[in-house]
Formats: sequence, C-alpha cells, structure tokens
Amino acid sequence: MTTKLDSAPATSTGGPGGAIPRRALRIAVVNGSPSEKSKTMGLVDVVLQTLAGMLADEDITIEQTRVDVYRLGPAFTGAHEREVIAPEIEDTLRQVEQADLLIAATPVFRGSYTGQFKHFFDLVDQYALANKPVLLAATGGGEHHALVLEHALRPLFGFFQALTLPVAVFASSSDFDGTTLLTPRVYGRIEMAITDVIGLLIARATVG
Repeated sequence: MTTKLDSAPATSTGGPGGAIPRRALRIAVVNGSPSEKSKTMGLVDVVLQTLAGMLADEDITIEQTRVDVYRLGPAFTGAHEREVIAPEIEDTLRQVEQADLLIAATPVFRGSYTGQFKHFFDLVDQYALANKPVLLAATGGGEHHALVLEHALRPLFGFFQALTLPVAVFASSSDFDGTTLLTPRVYGRIEMAITDVIGLLIARATVG
C-alpha cells in the first residue's frame, strides 16, 4: 500500500555532545496511475531526485510516503465516508495530510485525472491541505493533455485551499523511453518548479 523511505540517517554526527537530530522533510506522493510501472512515476522519480539534489547541502533527510491508489484495495474503493473507513486507509490518508510537501501525480484519461485518484482526495479532510505546498504532475499521450494541470488538477486543490506550486509539470509519451524521462525541457521545468519553493520547503523541515 504505502512505502516510507528515509533518504539519509535520522541523526548526524555532532561535536562532543554526540549525535544531532537531522531536520526532516516529509514528502507524500499520491500516484494515480493504475500501472505497476508507469511514465507517471518515472516523472515523479525525477522530481524526487531533483529535490534531493537541491537539499544535499542542507542536512535535511527526506521521508517519503508513496501512495499507489490502485493498490489500496476494496477497503478504499468501497469507502464512501471518512468516519467509517478502514484503519489502514485512515493511516494512509493521515500520512498524506501531515506531509510537508504533496506531489499529486496522475496520467490523463478522458481529459482528466483518474477515478481512483479523485476518490482518494474525496476522502481527504477538507481543511487538511490548506496552505500545504502541492506540486502538480501529469503524463499523457500528447501535449494537448497538459491542459489537465490548469483545468482539472489546480481547481481540485484550490478547493482544498492548498498552496499549489506556480509551475506544474507535464510530460507526454514522446518524452520517455519506456518509463525513463529523457527530454531536457521537462527536466528544466522540474528544476524551475522546485527552485521557486525550495526556501519554503527548507523552512518547513522539522527536527526529527
């Protein structure tokens, strides 16, 4: 369901006083793709690698929670109200709600995000994402699908009063070799998106 990875140890070597706790940046990825291996997660992997590179000199560890909505099972797909949801789904929702940065990523189907992606956010608390930085990412068959970022994803997170990053990221099928992102232009857009908010993310990191 959800995997949580630490990119670095939780402590760093201090002086005579011993180990000093690192600051931690909690990142949640909600992956709307129904595929085991997908271009969508190929794009997200580059986002995470770029962010890790920008934080390399900041002594901040990245704690990553990845939610693949297609793996959540009947307890998720059959849930209609948060109040009666299964405990494991509640835990997943809370990890996303408590993250310092949310990466919301989906392939484009019929001009919009996937159904299970939307269902996940139907269960998120209405105010839990207020002022939370959200990076919007999407993949599709052609460049015309990029409109999903502004006409579907941004309004969705506007409802939550989230702080969507000014620069969103889209990659089409021609930007990939399999699930590996190749196009320099997309790499550049990812760098631009993160550069805009790197100071905010560093400020949001807390002592673990």
